[in-house]
Amino acid sequence: METVRYGVIGTGMMGVEHINNLMALPGAEVVAASDPFPGSLDWAQLAVGLDTPLATFSDHRELLASGLCDAVVIASPNHTHVDVLLDVLAAGVHVLVEKPLCTTVEHCQRVVAAVEGRPVGQVVWMGLEYRYMPSTAHLVREVRSGAVGTVRMMSIREHRFPFLPKVGDWNRFTANTGGTLVEKCCHFFDLMNLVVGRRPVRVMASGGQDVNHLDERYPASVVGGSAQEMLVPDILDNAFVIVDYEGGARAMLDLCMFAEASRNEQEISVVGEVGKVEALVTESVLRIGRRSDGIGRVTEVPVHDDRVLHEGLHHGASYLEHVDFLAAIRAGAPAAVTVVDGLWSVVVGAAAHRSIAEGRPVSIDEML
Repeated sequence: METVRYGVIGTGMMGVEHINNLMALPGAEVVAASDPFPGSLDWAQLAVGLDTPLATFSDHRELLASGLCDAVVIASPNHTHVDVLLDVLAAGVHVLVEKPLCTTVEHCQRVVAAVEGRPVGQVVWMGLEYRYMPSTAHLVREVRSGAVGTVRMMSIREHRFPFLPKVGDWNRFTANTGGTLVEKCCHFFDLMNLVVGRRPVRVMASGGQDVNHLDERYPASVVGGSAQEMLVPDILDNAFVIVDYEGGARAMLDLCMFAEASRNEQEISVVGEVGKVEALVTESVLRIGRRSDGIGRVTEVPVHDDRVLHEGLHHGASYLEHVDFLAAIRAGAPAAVTVVDGLWSVVVGAAAHRSIAEGRPVSIDEML
């Protein structure tokens, strides 16, 4: 295909972010969008340009039936992913689905089973774009080249701002998002699984909702209840999560969502018997230290990826993700980031929520 025609399902903040990335990607054309909210479709039209034709639909099934699209991006609310994705798989078009894959492990398993039976040549890509942040991707390459030796410990700190408002306030409630440790942190559990390269076996977590959203009230209709009843959001705003892996490696997440007064939103470190690699994601800096060089000797490398034509909300990660997704479509190649990766990232997040709720370590086996 000289030009791949894209449709975007769900054109709120992340849907428009995907449109902006696709508009910068040579060989990509955004031709259609679907969203039940007219205002979101207006945002999509603004993103492609008021003079650019864009077919708009209130229902994703109408978009799929139109035959206009070679590929679609699913950026609808988390709790809609399972049904939308199953419809897209049945339609046979290529698809990139935003994180999390689904809000529950059971729904993720349904999707994985459906993907196993998909038509040959249909690319099904899991949108875990944090893998593509330039400094994070460089860290992964260094670890794989042996810079730390065998991975023994990994830690990820995300100290950031609270959840932003979304259309219809759907992201204020665990029932719609899967919970903070699924909705947001599946990215980090995916990075842990990727870097360690083994299966997680046990999760221990402590967390709470101590600062954010406690003074907010929303109608219970947001989660399918009565519009007359008002609810306080129930999403965690801080947590520590420890993940034990096969082979003895362990990883930890330090999450705080009322820490916008931070220089780096994300800091990632990986340590083995040979040395340590550390990524300062916001500053886009990589630090590499080898024990054999002596105490305190660290090389600091600024990281930049010249391929990025649109930085957007994720330091160019979404753009680079689309570069690889488009390349897979054109080559008829399998996805480099799969729904199985998406499943495992949700499994760890769901286990962390269970650990907090029940005050105990949670075996991964019980989640499956």
